[in-house]
Amino acid sequence: MTREQVQAQLTAPGQLFEMEEAEVGVHKIRTWKHAPSTFRALLEITRFHGDKVFVVYSDERYTYEEHFRLAATLAHRLVDDYGVRKGDRVAIAMRNYPEWIVSFSAALAVGAVAVPLNAWWTEQELTYGLADSGAKVVIADGERAERLSGAGLPVIVTRGDGADRANWASWAEVLGEVRADVTLPPVEVGPEDPATIFYTSGTTGRPKGALGSNLNLGQAPMTVAYATMRGVALSGRDPAGAAGKRTNTLLAVPLFHATGCFAVLLTTMFSGGGLVLMYKWDAGVALELIEREKVTGMTGVPTNAWQLLSHPSLRDRDISSLGSISYGGAPAPPKLLERVTELLPGRTPSNGYGMTETSALAIYNSGRDYLAKPDSIGHPLAVVDVKVCDPLGEELPPGQVGELCVRGPIVIMGYWNRPGATAETFVDGWLHTGDLARVDEEGFVYVVDRAKDMVIRGGENVYCAEVEAALFEHPAVDDAAVIGIPDDELGEQVGAVVRFRPGSAATTEELREFLRGRLAAFKVPVRFWFRDAELPRNPGGKVLKTLLRQETLGR
Repeated sequence: MTREQVQAQLTAPGQLFEMEEAEVGVHKIRTWKHAPSTFRALLEITRFHGDKVFVVYSDERYTYEEHFRLAATLAHRLVDDYGVRKGDRVAIAMRNYPEWIVSFSAALAVGAVAVPLNAWWTEQELTYGLADSGAKVVIADGERAERLSGAGLPVIVTRGDGADRANWASWAEVLGEVRADVTLPPVEVGPEDPATIFYTSGTTGRPKGALGSNLNLGQAPMTVAYATMRGVALSGRDPAGAAGKRTNTLLAVPLFHATGCFAVLLTTMFSGGGLVLMYKWDAGVALELIEREKVTGMTGVPTNAWQLLSHPSLRDRDISSLGSISYGGAPAPPKLLERVTELLPGRTPSNGYGMTETSALAIYNSGRDYLAKPDSIGHPLAVVDVKVCDPLGEELPPGQVGELCVRGPIVIMGYWNRPGATAETFVDGWLHTGDLARVDEEGFVYVVDRAKDMVIRGGENVYCAEVEAALFEHPAVDDAAVIGIPDDELGEQVGAVVRFRPGSAATTEELREFLRGRLAAFKVPVRFWFRDAELPRNPGGKVLKTLLRQETLGR
């Protein structure tokens, strides 16, 4: 069948992916008719999965019923003991532990706004996230809690000791008895109520809080499920048969990422599948888990897939259960597709495009389409509209390069307490992504460049302005520019070109040590170039980074 025929079949009246028109704010968009209206509704539905294993972490296993009881119990504690009310912000700062999922579920169940913080952030960055969001309480693992010792707000500590600090309490102490008959606290939550604040680094330095709604949380897993079923149908298989098979997904990226939370966690909850967590990404451990847990799919960034397929023990493990590898969040090199098809014959690779601002997946390329056009990010999903615009906002015809704009029920509400940035990025219902793209005559989308000044390191966004601002704080630095260094494994690494003040100097290690106290480790440049000449700039004073890359990297 053609893509049009597949879409018509999957979205026909009475089908799971039936669509309807809805008003969001002042704009009309297509939405999934049968999607959960709120996260609370989704959480209630998960209880029907009962004794099915939901989360596996190390030797720990949690069923859907156990997760519901823990989340409902914590929800009552947040309300009764911490005074959390609808609209209050509850921050989460921890690794991919099961408690992350319980905390996220509990906060949203009482109508609060969940604020997942980047667990790689420094104390300074975490403190900023708490202050900017106005969090009422933070739930953190022991490692993150130590960085928050001066935060001045209540901290619930899991996987650590919270008994010896003022305003701290341990996870077990807070939960207390978890009763089998527990229900969620009474609260009215609607689709347009705020639900999440995910921080995304801003081009002007400080991270911006991407404010998502309950509508986004209900629509996102349906969008991912539709993408999967579309790929199945386009391959000639029966979507009904695929829908009946239980998935068991290995999560290779953090839950505080849009991909980890929206595309994987919520989709797993929606489908009743299993989710396998890792302490941290390690390709060798991933292979062990795939074999032990009979993992059916792995989702991450291209770097994860590359490292998995490059690991020396790949052929020593039975990974026959692994039916698909999905990746997104960064450009996927064509060599990766070659490696997947060579080392995992018969598996279905897929690549997707999305942002924090689109609640993860918006455009998807899989199966025969991906094999035919591996340099494309694919076709927009059924409820998503895309267009390519010139600098004045006028839509461009197929083939021409302009800014990629996206519209649909997965587009977030705006930026937390940033009306200027919201007005600039969200225009007449369209999200202006900042990515430069073109659309071909068949509707395939190609990202050709990034309009935003950003390095994507293994799926982590590193905004050059933030690193440059930190470099300028060093007393010896007169000028600095950050660029991406191509890397087969991570996609890009962070590099910096530095010019010192007259009579001043610093070594590479001195600069790195200076930055480590100000930036998360993944943002610290792995390589520095020192130059005496001024950095090349245009008449407006902006560094000509294309020329700078040519001078330093020869490309």
